[in-house]
Amino acid sequence: MVIPLTLTYENASCSSPPIGTSKPDWLRIKPGYGEAFASVTKTVHDLGLVTVCEEAHCPNLTECWSGGTATFMVLGDTCTRGCRFCAVKTGFKGQTIDADEPDKLARAVKSWGLDYVVITSVDRDDLPDQGAAHFAECIRQLKAQNPGLLVEVLTPDFRGDLDAVKTIVAAGPDVFAHNVETVLRLQKSVRDPRAGYAQSVSVLVAAKRLGAGYTKSSIMLGLGETEDEVGQTLDDLRAADVDVVTFGQYLRPSKLHLPVTEYVSPDRFDAYRRMAEQKGFLYCASGPFVRSSYRAGEFFLKSIIEKGRQHSNARGFENGARPSGRTPV
Repeated sequence: MVIPLTLTYENASCSSPPIGTSKPDWLRIKPGYGEAFASVTKTVHDLGLVTVCEEAHCPNLTECWSGGTATFMVLGDTCTRGCRFCAVKTGFKGQTIDADEPDKLARAVKSWGLDYVVITSVDRDDLPDQGAAHFAECIRQLKAQNPGLLVEVLTPDFRGDLDAVKTIVAAGPDVFAHNVETVLRLQKSVRDPRAGYAQSVSVLVAAKRLGAGYTKSSIMLGLGETEDEVGQTLDDLRAADVDVVTFGQYLRPSKLHLPVTEYVSPDRFDAYRRMAEQKGFLYCASGPFVRSSYRAGEFFLKSIIEKGRQHSNARGFENGARPSGRTPV
């Protein structure tokens, strides 16, 4: 979930809270800078890489970068969609693709010694293949230059083009993520008209059927959704064989974006987590600052993917083969 935020990290103030409400105490976060943060910052900027951490004003930026990890955004920093929740720059046409980006990305990851990385992208409706081939090449270069690296991708919907989904899955990501963003009723008011609930679910179904080992999606809270609607969304995602789901608080990036309807309490986030677990998801991360690319979720997925590899090896499969279906946890 590419969630936009306008935060001062000391007090986590939202740019425009709902009328009659004040910023709750739980929306507070303090930055922690260090050598790792400086190293990641320098590498990202020296290589001209784009991160969703910066573009979407993620509140977890300092935590993740200080831990030596980042979520990279390929295909430029300009999205051809105009979703009403998102802080990423938009335009009718995206930037010229940097042919060296896959190599730059792989070198950056290698320099940090990462073993798990998340790659996302803007929508590129202006390209014939919507950027799928370039996205796939980034995955291949990451794998080629970093043996053993686990790669999670957070993809656009590619307008439901299954050939584009097939291109991404064939490149061998270990986790395929795509976000429904919100409940069915709110789709038209939250997302670009070219997006849609059924289209997003179809992408997740296709990814799993095409061989994605694990699939993942994310839901923003605080846009006016009801508990029953959240429950139905979870049912739809499980019917699509989605393995992991995350919940996070929507925060308004500017007065031009959708207002926050509600600051969801930590107790309710916890209740939604329990609901997801009861419905059969392998893992659910749920909290005000949780985002689709979230370190706790990455650690969990790393663990089960590695168990899957060991299970495959024990059965005589070649090393590194992705599991087909779920691996016992």
